[in-house]
Amino acid sequence: MQVLQVYPQKQQSAKTMTGAIMPISMLWAVDVYGRVYSLSTAGQRWVRADDTLLELKRVTSGKDRCWGIGCDHHVYLNITPSENTIRYREETYENQRWNPVDSFTDTLLPTDRWPWSDVTGMNPQPLHSFQLSSRSWEWEGDWYVDQSCGEPSQTGGWEYAVDFPANFSPDKKWNSCVRRRRWIRYRRYVAQGTWAKIPLDNPRKPPLPLCDISCGGWEMSDQSGRYPYLWGVSQQGEVWFREGIHPRVPEGSCWEEVEVHKEVSQLSAGPGDLLWALLWDGNLLVRTGLTLDSPTGTTWVEVESPVKEVEALHVAVGVSVVWLVTKDYKVWFRRGVNSHNPCGSGWISIGGEMMMVDVGLNDQVWAVGEDRGLYFRMGVTPSEPSGSGWIPVSAQWGNSKKAIPPRSDCEFNARLTEASQGSVMSCTDSDSEIGPPDPQNSTNNTPVLEAAAPSVVPLGAADTPSPPLTAEDTSSAPNRDAPKPFIPASDSFINSLVSDRDKASTPQPSITEAPQEVDEELSTAPVLLTPEAAGQDVPWMNVDLEGAEAARSAHSAQLSSGDAGAAATYALGALETSQGVGEEDGPVWAWISGGGCDVDAESQISWLSPTGPLTSSLSLTPVQSAAWSEQQQQQQEHKEEISKKPLERSNSVWVRKGSLRWWRDWKPQRWVDVGVALEQSTKPDGKKDSIFFVYYTQYDEKKYLHVFINEVTALVPVLRDCHYAFAVYTAQRTKQRWPLVLAANTERDMSEWLSLLSDCCCECRGITGPPSRHALWSTTSKGDVMVHEPSFSLEAPAQTPACDLMFWRQVPGHLRCVESNSLGLVWGVGWDGTAWVYSGRFGHQPTQGDAVELHQQTDVRSIHVYENQRWNPMTGYTDKGLPTDRPMWSDESGLKECTKGNTHPPSPQWSWVSEWALDYNVPGGTDNEGWQYAADFPVTFHGHKTMKDFVRRRRWSRKCKITLRGPWLQVPPIPLSDISVMPCLAQSRMEQVPVWALSDKGDVLCRLGVSRQNPAGSSWLHVGTDQPFKSISIGGANQVWAIAKDGAVFYRGSVSPENPAGECWYHIPSPLKQTLRQLSVGRTSVFAVDENSNLWYRQGLTPSYPQGSAWELISNNVTKVTVGPLDQVWIVADGVPSFPCETPGAVCHRLGLGPMQPKGQGWDYGIGGGWEHISVRGNSAEAPRVPHPPPAGSPRSPLPPRPPTQVNGPYPFLERECTNHRVHNENEGWN
Repeated sequence: MQVLQVYPQKQQSAKTMTGAIMPISMLWAVDVYGRVYSLSTAGQRWVRADDTLLELKRVTSGKDRCWGIGCDHHVYLNITPSENTIRYREETYENQRWNPVDSFTDTLLPTDRWPWSDVTGMNPQPLHSFQLSSRSWEWEGDWYVDQSCGEPSQTGGWEYAVDFPANFSPDKKWNSCVRRRRWIRYRRYVAQGTWAKIPLDNPRKPPLPLCDISCGGWEMSDQSGRYPYLWGVSQQGEVWFREGIHPRVPEGSCWEEVEVHKEVSQLSAGPGDLLWALLWDGNLLVRTGLTLDSPTGTTWVEVESPVKEVEALHVAVGVSVVWLVTKDYKVWFRRGVNSHNPCGSGWISIGGEMMMVDVGLNDQVWAVGEDRGLYFRMGVTPSEPSGSGWIPVSAQWGNSKKAIPPRSDCEFNARLTEASQGSVMSCTDSDSEIGPPDPQNSTNNTPVLEAAAPSVVPLGAADTPSPPLTAEDTSSAPNRDAPKPFIPASDSFINSLVSDRDKASTPQPSITEAPQEVDEELSTAPVLLTPEAAGQDVPWMNVDLEGAEAARSAHSAQLSSGDAGAAATYALGALETSQGVGEEDGPVWAWISGGGCDVDAESQISWLSPTGPLTSSLSLTPVQSAAWSEQQQQQQEHKEEISKKPLERSNSVWVRKGSLRWWRDWKPQRWVDVGVALEQSTKPDGKKDSIFFVYYTQYDEKKYLHVFINEVTALVPVLRDCHYAFAVYTAQRTKQRWPLVLAANTERDMSEWLSLLSDCCCECRGITGPPSRHALWSTTSKGDVMVHEPSFSLEAPAQTPACDLMFWRQVPGHLRCVESNSLGLVWGVGWDGTAWVYSGRFGHQPTQGDAVELHQQTDVRSIHVYENQRWNPMTGYTDKGLPTDRPMWSDESGLKECTKGNTHPPSPQWSWVSEWALDYNVPGGTDNEGWQYAADFPVTFHGHKTMKDFVRRRRWSRKCKITLRGPWLQVPPIPLSDISVMPCLAQSRMEQVPVWALSDKGDVLCRLGVSRQNPAGSSWLHVGTDQPFKSISIGGANQVWAIAKDGAVFYRGSVSPENPAGECWYHIPSPLKQTLRQLSVGRTSVFAVDENSNLWYRQGLTPSYPQGSAWELISNNVTKVTVGPLDQVWIVADGVPSFPCETPGAVCHRLGLGPMQPKGQGWDYGIGGGWEHISVRGNSAEAPRVPHPPPAGSPRSPLPPRPPTQVNGPYPFLERECTNHRVHNENEGWN
């Protein structure tokens, strides 16, 4: 049996079709006869080498080498010839001791080392004990003394020491009692370019006959020239590892058994630290703990097959990918595979039907199809590891030296070696097919194959019947009585395929039926009369036996019915009549290895071009190929039509990788450099599933975190140590109050990752376009604007979704607060008081070219630090405090030290626009120097000194500015401190929408001309007040409430569309001993928050008495409150119970609200902290109400029925007279 390899002489690179220089590498393949072929990236033709006595069952290739298993169960190695000679230095040490009689002699003490030993002296190594390990080596010369120590003429290569073992030196001293010198001899590897047998005879236990091998591991280290590892599987299911492989010892030294608890049938090692094994029961094992220090790993982890009913057939791994073929020939891709997660996270079905796959360099994928053709996965890149489609390896076939004449049976049998006979006896295969015909007659257009089944490329059809078979066509057939031996196959792998087919419960379709599954529109062609039907058998013919049987059946049916049998219509070249059956017809592939083929998605190789000639073997018999080769003209007419048909889409995987920093979850908490990857799987129906991975190392152990994108609830930029940081929230992490915090090196990297993750989140949730009119708007303490698309069940009394499941997405912009209503009007106020109005669209599907217009937006905010001092009798106020005091420069809380020098803008996106200056506008007032006084830290500060004040502080401020682009238009020219838009139902029809605001000086303003068409309005109308205000809110029916800076509450009377500013203010008593700071008015309710973070509800509101009657305490721990058009209540909580370290600002939803329970019953804590503001005043989406049947009998209540609810009309209140004065006109109603 012959194995052959041809290498270009003194040629290290070649030009591709585009002119780029690329290194030459080899693709290896094995046919079912055990013949090995190679295909150079610089060539165009398969080449078979000169060794005719060797049969290989499988090969595995790496960089510059290829290993193989022979049918004699020996392992063979082929090293690529190079200019660098492989030399190995053998060395041994001659040891001597001095004695008074003989001076230095080789007669040593009994406790000394051996006279000839290794460098340690523990192992004897006389010169005659060194033998060549195999015939692949030869000695370069004889032994000689290493003269590198001192002057050769003086020392003779000797090194001296006091005793064994000690430090040797070339200088002989008076106390030097021992000496040694090193002898060296080189041996050279002379088997480069040929297949050399690896000897198994060694002192250690040899492995049982191997049935599979795989090399890998050369990329486990960053060192250049890293040697590969070799793994093997014995026929008993044992796993072996080849030790001692080194650049200077390519064969290795011995085999080491790796313990495994189950029987392994096949394994695959990647270039890195991935090793997967296939079990005989169809499941898989993954080897973990593979490192440079532990190349054999530590433990096995079992992984199930993608389909429980179908066992796995073949597995192949790369650097970070795993491909699998099951016994139904389906191809699968493993998601989430990484050195940190070698087991992956799930299987993805890939189109095509293959018998085996192999992952080569750059994670490129090669395969042997069910039709025994060779295929390459096109479009495999680091970002798309699953590729886009299969294309055939369309290299030409033929011997570059001379044509091989047809081989007769006796010649073939005479040349069978002992190994080949063993192969014939042990390996049978009924699925062998003929390879590609003459490439000169092959077609030129090969569409990319991407179908679920089958994995062949349809090119054409023919309608005309074939001519009948003549005597000349059958004259070359052998005698019908000749014996019909089995077709030799590559190994037991093919046996398993055949046995699986035999075990199938349903009969397999004939070869003439398979093409019809690909394209039903292909016309049929008759099947020619086979030699068997003509009364003759063809021995030693590489024929698909099932196809031959189908051909005979089809011919019998043709003779009886006269109808033409169905035939596949593939564009194949003409089968030359001068060629014999077997090798001359082209290889029938059984194995492929691309581990040493250096190609990638950008490589331009002639035999991998999708437009190149199609010469891959298909599942056809030679007779059928000859018949179809006569139909080229008819097939050419259909070629263009079929090539225009859309290809069936399969699953694909897209990956984006990068490096970020991670705020570690456990103590001590610190930033850790991590690798991240976003993996997205696209199914044939277009649905996508994404996973976000974070890879880190802890105590030299590789670990990972993963987050399913459909579980992400928010992506929020955060303030963390002046990093470009953002937090990833999920429902579980929201409950734990511990988001996944990541940081990028640059603002661009953070923006790209945020945009990418946000797009994936919106895509998997079906969210497209700008926010809807019912969206919930909020802002973070950092100033980012977030929105949530509510569902109808969000405010349903029963089965309200959990608040921590809400998905928030970011809208470009930077604001301090934002208000909206259900008509699509959204107003916001920046930290510098600038008013902004949302300019985006609502509720439409984005079309091509229909992007939200972005405008430049700026914001300015002040950063504060506090200077603290304590009084002492000697020096007065000084910055020398007590040991228990706060830092003398701190933040407002005093818990964190903040000086002018170490205080930076909130994030790198901000820049300073002023210097540090004293701030006199501090709550509580200051003296002339800006100081505030108090008795101790921390208590309430005041602006004047008293006899009991022993501490003081003053605030320093510095302004910073941010510039970005967002869908916001500025509303000049008055700076605002608060804004409120009247809420309404979605069915409302209002020409003018009331908008009330407060200026930064506390003036009350009413915006005129605000409408859907003109959301910014036309002008401001000043509303007179006696004192400055700090909070204002307008609710349903034009109810306007406000809070003055001293905490007094006011109600604006007579506000209507005709009188938008109202007439007068009515004072409302505040809660007892409490000062209110913010309120919100809904449809029929009013809620307010005081300075102590208590939430109050106003009782007794009616249409006739809209001021209400009393305040009722609802809850504490509230920072801000918002009431919507359905009287829903949401707050920003100051903290979360049981999480004292949580950053203030968590979104909470009031549960149990209803007409009979307007105050609600409890809180549902959602995302946080770090939230600044929330507005639900645009959410008027109500869940459909189920009509209740009228109660039987007379009503139990004597009250008249309530009037029906009207849109912005009369409210369902019981009318009663106001005892002091009317607050609205009866004929105006509550419009």
